[in-house]
Amino acid sequence: MIKTLCPKDYNEALYVGHYFRTGNPVVMDLTALPDSQARQFVDFAAGLVFGRGGDMDRLSHKVFLLMPHGMTKTPPQESA
Repeated sequence: MIKTLCPKDYNEALYVGHYFRTGNPVVMDLTALPDSQARQFVDFAAGLVFGRGGDMDRLSHKVFLLMPHGMTKTPPQESA
């Protein structure tokens, strides 16, 4: 299960950390936040991912995927 979060302020960083630490990939949609708060979330997520050995990818402007350690992002396979 991938958890998608659209935080309204930095206080909601708690939820990003919670889902990531329980082993769930997290999509952080920061498009509703001003740039200064979005940067704080990205800094928080970078530290979280580094400390837990995961990975972070930018999906689009202000949208990021946080992958816990041991998970990989695989593109959908086309059926023949």
